[in-house]
Amino acid sequence: MTGYVLKRVGQSVIVLLLVTVIMFIMFHLLPGNPARAELGVHAQPAAVAAFDRLQGLNRPVWYQFYIYLDHLLHGNLGFSYVQNASVGLLFEQRFPKTIILLSLATIVAIVVAVPLGILQAVRRNRVEDYVLTGTSFVLYSFPTFWLGIILIEIFSISLHILPPTAPEGTTVGAIFSDWRGLILPVMTLALVSIASYSRYMRSSMIDSLAQDYIRTAKAKGLSQRAVLFRHALRNSLIPMSTLIGLSIPFVLSGAVITESVFNYPGVGLLFVQSAASEDFSVLLGLTLVAAIGVIVGNLVADIGYAVLDPRIRY
Repeated sequence: MTGYVLKRVGQSVIVLLLVTVIMFIMFHLLPGNPARAELGVHAQPAAVAAFDRLQGLNRPVWYQFYIYLDHLLHGNLGFSYVQNASVGLLFEQRFPKTIILLSLATIVAIVVAVPLGILQAVRRNRVEDYVLTGTSFVLYSFPTFWLGIILIEIFSISLHILPPTAPEGTTVGAIFSDWRGLILPVMTLALVSIASYSRYMRSSMIDSLAQDYIRTAKAKGLSQRAVLFRHALRNSLIPMSTLIGLSIPFVLSGAVITESVFNYPGVGLLFVQSAASEDFSVLLGLTLVAAIGVIVGNLVADIGYAVLDPRIRY
């Protein structure tokens, strides 16, 4: 088990280094210039050249990457000249709010999707299965921004039940104090995940119910509930742990769109605002942090897979 975990950690470090190199090169290929973003589009060439010399932007790309990597190892994500603040400070202010949104959406999706998947497996090819399958396909096909707009139209404009915007507080406590504003953003992210998780849980449960040990458990006289929850459920959750880890990139991308739709003051909205203002330092820093989150999510999924399935240790 320890050797397996160490091997996966080493692979994750290598992947993170490669991702950092690729992102750094791609951001340097984007049109625009940090000097123009800071000094304005009408800045004189001499001022732009002086800014580039001061920030080391006139150096070769490999040397700029070396300096950037050195800063990363010291915990420095860069400096935003557009917002006149360090990227780390901006991230520190926004990240807890995004974590709240993602955590609530993921918890809701898992709590709802797992029972739905079990129900579909047990009632396979019956009315309940067909209805839930059709609903899952419809929800999974919805673009995140369109689903958010539809929820605003239904619950805010037509029914006047929930506010159309997310909480605007600057602290985590202020976000939770206006909990009604969190409902629609969480629903937007959770509904798409529920559609995916429930379908996967259904397939996994059907595979488990067809195994020989399930027939043996039934032959011993165990009740249907005991067979489902004592024998089939744990093995069905093994693929789900991998799916949840692999779905992190899609949840993060959905959070960027969802935060923009509901004006939620998280990292996703900061990313969109930085893209509009060509704030490359913030874009690069946030993309790197998102990549770390994806890699860590996959690592946790692999470790969780090994914990749930002892055969992985070999």
